[in-house]
Amino acid sequence: MNEQCVYPKMYKISQIIKNERIDDLRLEVFKQLDLIEMRNVIKPNSQISITAGSRGIANIDRITKYVCDYVKSLGGIPFIVPSMGSHGGATAEGQRQILKKLGITEETMECQIISSMETVQLENALNGAPVYIDKNAFYSDGIIVVNRIKPHTDFSAVNESGLVKMVSVGLGKEKGATAMHGYDLASTIPLSFKVASAYAPIIAGLGIVENSKDETYIIQGVKPEDFLKEDAELLKVAIEQVSRLPYNDIDLLIVKEMGKMYSGTGVDTKVIGRIRVQGVAEPMTPFVNKLVILRLSPDSCGNALGIGLADITTKELVDSIDFDSMYKNLIATTYLERGKIPAHFKTEKSTIDTAFKTLGKIKSADTKVIIIENTLHISELIVSESIYKEINNEIELIEEIPEWSFDSNGKILM
Repeated sequence: MNEQCVYPKMYKISQIIKNERIDDLRLEVFKQLDLIEMRNVIKPNSQISITAGSRGIANIDRITKYVCDYVKSLGGIPFIVPSMGSHGGATAEGQRQILKKLGITEETMECQIISSMETVQLENALNGAPVYIDKNAFYSDGIIVVNRIKPHTDFSAVNESGLVKMVSVGLGKEKGATAMHGYDLASTIPLSFKVASAYAPIIAGLGIVENSKDETYIIQGVKPEDFLKEDAELLKVAIEQVSRLPYNDIDLLIVKEMGKMYSGTGVDTKVIGRIRVQGVAEPMTPFVNKLVILRLSPDSCGNALGIGLADITTKELVDSIDFDSMYKNLIATTYLERGKIPAHFKTEKSTIDTAFKTLGKIKSADTKVIIIENTLHISELIVSESIYKEINNEIELIEEIPEWSFDSNGKILM
């Protein structure tokens, strides 16, 4: 490639996706909790803990608020427990700040948030893994587990990321997250859940499934004895709804922003086609020759877990990393590859130019490039002309982009 980088013509497109969504969230939350007979379970003045994780779940602040309102309607006293393993730097204040960024505060929820890293150790799981659970939740009168069900970024199994994982890892805090990752994660999560559910006062689950436009598609109340079964069934629905890139053989994938609110791994491993966990098979598709990540979301609080999946990044992103926070999360997962710092360059333009130079002898017009905002929101994206010509019957054109543009600081403007 010449010293002066020549970029292919690009097209901003929208994937054609038909989606249903829930519009009246409050009505659905109340309906689902009624269907699993919570009116017969929650007693006046009972202390009910409600889980709240660190993911960027659509409407999570509203859904959590409506669960609190439901508990209050029965005379119960709700309080929120941050349930996010080792995220937030594995500190009580760090986890409280993550909830604040999600719109979950004591003011907006109109109830107490009790954030603590203290846990109660229960019996070991059948495979020997120690099982922990948040102390405040354990000693409450009841736990309502709220979480989105979706494919996990580290493994494939019957139960992946959802209600069962929220109990095993989220409520387990740093100790629980470390224990789960120290054993075989896929098999240990359900084994740990069985122990926790036998001892902890879990009274209900509220499973959330999002459609491929990241809108609330399903809210389902689940009885504790049905967690494993319903979690698995909802995962099947979630997999059908997962957004995917519209092309599988990509020379260059540019992710503008990574962060914990988009994926526990900063970038969704099944979107980028890279898992990088020893012993776990890599996804068959998509194949990405070079992966560029440009920015770290401020809402990720300096945690760039997953940056090791990239081939190239920016100096700005590396400088924004809070290594103490990232390493606490990284070490808990045991997947150290994901925390390695890739080659990084002064500006976004120089980073992208370097990526092009590493593609080999590919003609500029033929380069297969995709640009996405992040790995969670990919219904709209930018593709190069060579990809556009192959998929133009499956998408809607938003605009043609004949020339790439950057500002005076080398930041991409597309």
